[in-house]
Amino acid sequence: MSAKPQLPERSPRAASGPSALDGLLVIDFTRVVAGPACTQTLADFGARVIKIENPDGGDDTRAYEHAEIGGESAAYLSLNRNKRGIALDLAVPEAREVALELIRKADVVVENFSSGVMKKFGLDYDAVASLNPRLVYCSISAYGRTGPFASRPGFDPITQAESGFMSLNGFPDGPAVRTGPPIVDMATGMSACNAILMALLARDRLGRGQHVEVALFDVAMGMTGFFGMAYLINGQNPGRFGNSPSGSPTVGVYEASDGPLYMACANDRLYRRLVVEVLNRPDLVTDPRFATRKARSENRELLRAAIAEVFASDRLESWMAKMKLANIPVGYLRTVEEGFNAPEVRERHRLSRIPHRTAEWVPNIEPPINMSMTGTIDPVAAPLLGEHTEAVLGDLLGYDERRIAQLAGKGVFGSGKPSTPN
Repeated sequence: MSAKPQLPERSPRAASGPSALDGLLVIDFTRVVAGPACTQTLADFGARVIKIENPDGGDDTRAYEHAEIGGESAAYLSLNRNKRGIALDLAVPEAREVALELIRKADVVVENFSSGVMKKFGLDYDAVASLNPRLVYCSISAYGRTGPFASRPGFDPITQAESGFMSLNGFPDGPAVRTGPPIVDMATGMSACNAILMALLARDRLGRGQHVEVALFDVAMGMTGFFGMAYLINGQNPGRFGNSPSGSPTVGVYEASDGPLYMACANDRLYRRLVVEVLNRPDLVTDPRFATRKARSENRELLRAAIAEVFASDRLESWMAKMKLANIPVGYLRTVEEGFNAPEVRERHRLSRIPHRTAEWVPNIEPPINMSMTGTIDPVAAPLLGEHTEAVLGDLLGYDERRIAQLAGKGVFGSGKPSTPN
C-alpha cells in the first residue's frame, strides 16, 4: 500500500495583501485540460472566474478515472481551483441570453469548444465584440480557429504525434513515446494565460480588447525547441536519445549499488570535477579518448561503461554527498510517491489540504508562481456542478428568486434546480 503524505492545513495569506488580478471578471467556457489550466492560473491570482458547464455531466474531467474524492475526480480538482461554477444548457435560448449578459460584463472570455460551437450559439468573438469592445476573447483549439484544419478534432497526444514532438521522446531502439502528463495541454494553458495577460496590457494602452488564439499543434511544434531549430539549419532529422541528449555519457541515469540517480554534467568544467573529485578517475581526463567533448562523444559507450562501473561500487547516499560537495548537478530519480514525500516539497510548502463541500477536505498542490507583493489568493476547492448558479446570477446580474425560478422552469439550468451551497 502506498503511503500518502500527511497534508497540513493551508496557512491563510496576509489579510491585507492585494491580489494581482483583483477586479478582473473571466467567463470560462472551457473544459478538459488546456482551457481550465489557463483559467485556474487567472483565478489563483485573484480574477473572478465564472466556470460555465453543461448541466448534463459538466466538464469531461469530472468523470476521469485517476482517483476521486467527494464525488469529484483528481483531474477536475487539479484544474478548477478558485472558480465559481454555474450550469447553463446553451441549447436553450434563454441560457444563451444569460451567457450574453455575463459576457457584456466580462473582461475576459475563454473557450475551447470544437470549431463552430460558439458561433452556433451566437457567442463567438464576432458576435459579442460590439457588445463589449474592451473584451479579451481567448480561443483554444487543436489546430486553430481558421484555415483548412480548424474543424479537425485533436487532443494532446495527437498533436504530440503530428508535430514531431513525440518522435523526440523515448529510447533510440524503441518507439516514440508520449509524455505521461499532458505536457502540450499544460503548456497551451500557460501560453493562453500569457496571451490573455498581454492582451489586457495592450487594452490599457489601446483602449479596446481583441481576439487571441492558441493552438495545441502550434505549441507542440514550438516545444521541439532547439531540436526543431537544428533540423531547420542542417536538414538532419533528430532522433530519440532517451535520458541523455545527443547520447551524452555524462548526462542521464546511473545506478549506484542501491538505487538510481540522474546527473547532468553538460560542460568540460563539470566533467573534470566529476571524474577527478567524485569518481577518483583522473585518467578519464588524461586519456585522449575522453580528453575533449568531441572525443567523449565518439567514445561514449566506453566512457558510459567506465562511469557506470564506478557508480555501481558504492551506495546512493555516498555518491549524492560527494557530488553535492563537488557542486555537480545531480538528483534522486524518484517516483511520484517519493517526490511528493520529499523534503523539498515539505520545506517549500508545496502541498496542503483545503475544505471541500462534499469531501470535508481535498488535497491541494500550490501554484508554481511566487510573487512578493501580489501572491495567490487563499485556495478554494473546485466547484460542484452548478454549485454557484443562483449566487452568481443574483450577485453579478441582479436576478431575483422569481427570475431564477422562471429560468429553471424553461430548462436553462438543466433538468434539475441549480445547486445552492449549504
